This record gives sequence, C-alpha cells and structure tokens, in this order.
Amino acid sequence: MTTATPAPPPSMRLRELAFGAACAAALRAAARLGVADALGDRPMSVEDLAAAVKTEPKPLRRLLRALSCYGVFTEHEDGTVAHTEMSRLLRENDPNSLRYISLWCTEPWTWNAWPKLDEAVRTGRNVVQDLYGKEFFDYLNEDAPESADVFNRAMTTSSEQSARDVAELLDLSGSSSVADIGGGQGHVVASLLEKYPSMRGTLLDLPRVVERADPRLRPGGALADRVTIVPGDCRVAIPVRADAYIIKNILEWDDDSTARTLRNVIEAGGPKARVVVIENLVDDTPSMRFSTAMDLLLLLNVGGAKHTTESMVSRLTGAGLIVDEIRPVNPYLHAFDCTVPA
Repeated sequence: MTTATPAPPPSMRLRELAFGAACAAALRAAARLGVADALGDRPMSVEDLAAAVKTEPKPLRRLLRALSCYGVFTEHEDGTVAHTEMSRLLRENDPNSLRYISLWCTEPWTWNAWPKLDEAVRTGRNVVQDLYGKEFFDYLNEDAPESADVFNRAMTTSSEQSARDVAELLDLSGSSSVADIGGGQGHVVASLLEKYPSMRGTLLDLPRVVERADPRLRPGGALADRVTIVPGDCRVAIPVRADAYIIKNILEWDDDSTARTLRNVIEAGGPKARVVVIENLVDDTPSMRFSTAMDLLLLLNVGGAKHTTESMVSRLTGAGLIVDEIRPVNPYLHAFDCTVPA
C-alpha cells in the first residue's frame, strides 16, 4: 500500500513560488547548454554529460538537481541522470519540442519587464515602451535580433504543433476555399490543404511575416499551386474571399484592433461565411497556470490580454457573428465556430 505524499504547507509553497524565477532560469540554462540533446536514451553520469555540453560537473549536477524537483530530468541512486517525459521536450528535434518556447519566455527583456508588473497593473499599459523607448516588436526587430530569432522559432514550433490539431478538429468538407488570417507562416492553411486535396487556400499576414511562409506554400512547394499569399494587415483590410476564415491567436490586442479585424473578416466573407476563431483562454482549468502567465506577459510587452470564454463570445457577437459552437482543440486552445448572418 502506498501513501500519498502530503501537500507542502503554505509557508513552504509560497517560498517555492517566490523562487519561481530560479526554475525558469534553470530551464533556460538547460536549453541553452543543450543538455537534453546531449543526454541519450540511457542514463549518463554527470561527468560524461558535463564533458558533452562543456560545463563543470559539480554546477551541472546542481542545475539538474533543481530541475529534477519539477520532474525535468531525474537523478538515479547511482548518481546517473536520465530523461523524463518533460525533459525530452527540451530536445530541439522532438516532434513536440518546447525548447524555443522555454527560451522565448526567458529572454533577457523578460527579466527587465517582470519586476514592473505592478506598474502595468496600475496603469493597464505595457512597460516595454518606457523600458526601451519603442513598441515591443520594433524593439525586438531593431535592437534584439537574437530575441527576434528565438521568437520566430518559438512561434514556428508552436504553430506547427497546433496546426496539426486544428486540421484534425475542423471539418471543412463543405468548403472549397479557406483563408488563414494573420496566419504567420501558414502552417494551419498548409495542414488544411493537405487534408483536403481539392481545396484552395489563402494566407494573409504582414509582408515581413509571409516572406518566411512555409516552404510547402512558396513557389515550387507541394501546395503552391493551390494557395495565394497576400501581404497585408488584417486590422486595415482583408481583401480575401473564401468560404471559411481561420483567425488563430491574434485577437489579443486592444479592443479596437480586435473589433476592426472582425469587422474586416465579416465584410470580406459576406453572409453565411464561416469564421473559426482559435484562442487560449484564461478560464480553461487544465491550462490556467500557463494561459494566465501568458496573459500577464502580454500585458507587459504589448498591453494585450488573453480572453475568457465570456469575453471572447462578447467580442464575436458584438462584431455581428453568430457563435455556433465552442470546442477544445487541445489542452491549451479552444475553437469558436461562427457564422456571418445572412
């Protein structure tokens, strides 16, 4: 008979939370050092692992011990170290890799921004403008190219993974065309075109974004003859006609930008067009710790916010859409399946 480990007392748990930055920093260090990639499928001694990643053995053991407390790596009684399900996700080539997400959430600018969270809560404004003298993405692209590269890799990884889930969830068999609005590199539309061989697709996003479109969509790519790539800003106009529109993870800006985007997609699609909005929610119990943390980071960097189910429905119906169904895409995303009224 096994006895459940008692929950730590509140005083210990609060101390652990107060030192939460140490856990985030340890994840970042392990990712930057390439520890997960160097550790094979069999346990390794810390000395061999240290030689592989070019560190000193003793501080590496301390790093791994700290991470193992959270289930990232495990330390055996003989002193060897092995992978866990979580530590494997730090491998760059894992199909579900979270390496670049872990790096993105711990980039240097985040350590400057988090201490000013109280200021952002008082004012409701982002703090990046005051920290760096410019808006977040201007700062990223002009002054922090390494962080911009990490951001792009993180968004690509996340989009590739969720695109598979979106394509599996959505039944677009009644549609002949689909438009991916603000769709980044187009992983969602590419996955949908692969699922439906007779469908045509459109990808719309900012010029600098679609320049890096999924190779399947570019000239010479496997899907190039069935897709149109449109450089543009969905907050300004959506010059795209389609049976179905996908809007994923972009309605996190201020209310005016969200309203303009929804108004533009309604005007583009016309009566009876299908509009599928996919978002993380801050009232979704399984992912609350993750989504609420992202929500606070959005407040810090762009002054944006994640939605509750109620606030998302309010924005959609306020724009004039009919919400037909709300379904989970995966543990972190929900799809709001809508129709433009006749």
